[in-house]
Amino acid sequence: MPRLTTLLRHALPRFVEGVIAPVAVFYAAFALLGLNGGLAAAVTWVYGGIAWRWWRGHGVSAMLVLAALGVTVRAALAAATHSAVVYFLQPTLGTLTVSMAFLASVPLRRPLAQKLATDMVPLPEAFLRHERVRRFFLRISLLWSLVFFANALISLWMLFNESIGTYLWVRTGLVTALGAAAAAVSVWGFRRCLRHVTGEHAAAPAGAAPAPSAA
Repeated sequence: MPRLTTLLRHALPRFVEGVIAPVAVFYAAFALLGLNGGLAAAVTWVYGGIAWRWWRGHGVSAMLVLAALGVTVRAALAAATHSAVVYFLQPTLGTLTVSMAFLASVPLRRPLAQKLATDMVPLPEAFLRHERVRRFFLRISLLWSLVFFANALISLWMLFNESIGTYLWVRTGLVTALGAAAAAVSVWGFRRCLRHVTGEHAAAPAGAAPAPSAA
């Protein structure tokens, strides 16, 4: 595992591009041109990012295209209803759905955090079957369920009780801090779990079969 500072340096440009910049673009256009101007600027930013990647030869993933289509639909609905609340309500409801998915995966003993981790980093099956590792991913799935649920609650409350400007900046700061704390706990917990598992393996007598993990 890379150092946490290395992970943060890798993630920061993507965070600025995907989270901070769209908020700044939307709010600046919203303040100067009104709701429709803000919506147009947000859509232009997304498709401009796709065009920039394509021009630089970096490739455009299917997920990015789907995200762009999602932003387009949200903007169209918000323009049709003349409501910025509609534009921001849709991803908030999506966040709530993700929270429920993480929570449901825990009693099913199929932690969503493990699925996401193995999609990004190939992990050995023997490592994933270890009881300590299984417990870690169950706990982290529960943690992220709570994080996404808190994210949705904060977003809904601010969306219906505060101005759009306050919603954009205060909510973004709170959600970012919450997510960063959860990510730091996740990385720290995984490192701790990894040390325990490798320590047990190193302490096992040479040639001895590893103890079977609980089902």
